[in-house]
Parts: sequence; structure tokens; C-alpha cells
Amino acid sequence: MTGYIVRRILQAIPVFFGTTFLIYFMVFAMPGDPIVALFGDKTPNPAIVAQLRAQYNLDQPFIVQYFLYIGGLLQGNLGVAFNGEQVSDILVRTFPVTARLALLALFFQSVAGIFVGLISGLRKGKLFDSSALVVSLILISLPIFVIAFVAQYVFGVQLGWARTTVSSGAPIQDLILPALVLASVSFAQIVRLTRASVIESSGLDFVRTAYSKGLSRNRIIPVHILRNSLIPVVTFLATDFGVLLVGATVTEGIFNVPGVGNTLFKAIQQGEGPTVVSFVTVMTLLYLGVNLIVDLLYGLLDPRIRYVK
Repeated sequence: MTGYIVRRILQAIPVFFGTTFLIYFMVFAMPGDPIVALFGDKTPNPAIVAQLRAQYNLDQPFIVQYFLYIGGLLQGNLGVAFNGEQVSDILVRTFPVTARLALLALFFQSVAGIFVGLISGLRKGKLFDSSALVVSLILISLPIFVIAFVAQYVFGVQLGWARTTVSSGAPIQDLILPALVLASVSFAQIVRLTRASVIESSGLDFVRTAYSKGLSRNRIIPVHILRNSLIPVVTFLATDFGVLLVGATVTEGIFNVPGVGNTLFKAIQQGEGPTVVSFVTVMTLLYLGVNLIVDLLYGLLDPRIRYVK
């Protein structure tokens, strides 16, 4: 196990450097001067522009800029935004909001998706199974912004069950509706994935043997069928957690959630290169960490999986 963890960490190192290099290249090596863009239509003073370029190392060759950024990153310095605020302070303010939103969405989609998918797989061809497939297909077909606007209008405006926008501080009760919207598409995919896996597991030899030995369904379903069916679902959830953390931009924008996605979108609009690069770098590290943890969970879900030396 220890050797496997060490190998995975070593494999993550080139992924990290490759990802940060590509992001840094796309942000800072593209045509245009981000310092000049800060002044909008105004003509900036050349001395001030030169001073700002030197302050943010933009007067250095690109490769030097990158290694200076990595050097600061390894020391825990995420850089300074063009407005003078530390990027780490922006991240500390916005990340907890997005983390709560992502965890809520992950909880809703995993619990509801696995439950519906399990029942659907066990009742293949029945009314519940057909209804679940139709609903999941509709959710997958609809763009997330359509679901968000419909939910906002129905549950926020018409029924008054939830706020249409998230209030300052982003309390949990305000995040429930955007979390449900964010979880809707993934819920549909988890239902279909769990259903297919349950149907496959139900026909395996060890399940038939368990039935022939006289074990009850209450024992066979959770221990032999569901546990074995969760491996592809857990893989999907690990990937989706990273997507929820970084890709909640549309949902956060519609519900005015003061999180990472909303802040990242505004940073891109305003040409805030340091904020964009540092945010994506932190999300990359989190994504790699979550995938390592999920790989280790495989051995707990399926005893047949072993991490050989």
C-alpha cells in the first residue's frame, strides 16, 4: 500500500507541472498586455505601466515568469492580484463557499442517484425503472442554465420555498437550491451508471451462489450486489467532485454565489491572470488528491482488488 501511494504521488508530479505550465502559458503567453488592459479606454502613463510590469515580473521572459511563479508557489505564495489583494486571501474567502456547495451537491446526487439506480436495476423493465430512465434522460438533455432558471423561477419566485439569490455569507439553507441544480445532471448519470452496474452484478456467479446458499435479499443486495456495483460510481463521483469545484461557474453566476466559479469567471473577464492561474493550480492539486483517495477506496469496496508491490 505504501509503495502504491508513493508511486501515485510521483506520477502526480509531472501532471502538476504540466498542468500549471499549460495554464500559465494560456494566460500569460497570449497576445495582449494585461497591464494596459487594466486601464480600459484610458491612456496609461508609460512609467506606471513599466513599474507594474516589473512588479508582476511581466518584463521577464515567459519561462522565467513561470519558474518565478512555481518558486513562490512552493513557498506557499499564490501571488498578488492586479488590485493589490493577495490571491490566497481571495481563495480563503471564496473556496469554503464553493466547497459547501460542491459537498451538498455531491451528497444529493450520490444518495439519491445510488438509491434510484439500485431500485431501478433490481426492478429492471418495471414501471419504476422506465420512469427513472425517462427522467434521467430529460435531465441529461437539458443544459444546466435551463434547469437553474426553471428551479429559480418555480421554487424561488412562484412557491417561495428558497431564495432566488444567495445572501451574504452563503448560509447552508441558501445553497440547497443551487446545490440541487448543480447535482441534477450528475444525479441522472449516477442513476444510469448504478442501474447498469446493479444489473451486471446481479447476474454474476457469486450472487447466484449466495442465493443458492439461502442468504436473504437483505444480505445479498447491500453486501454482494450494491458494494460491487459502487466501484464505477465512486470513480464517477471522484471525477465529478473536481468538476463541481471548478465547473460551478454557471450555477454560481445565476444564483450569485460568492464562490470560486463566480470569482474565476470575473477574473477571466477582467484579465486577472494571477488569480486565474493560482485558482486553477489549487483546484488541480485538490483534483489529484481526491483521485488518489478514491483509488485507495477501491480495495475497501472490492476485496478482490489488491495493491501489489
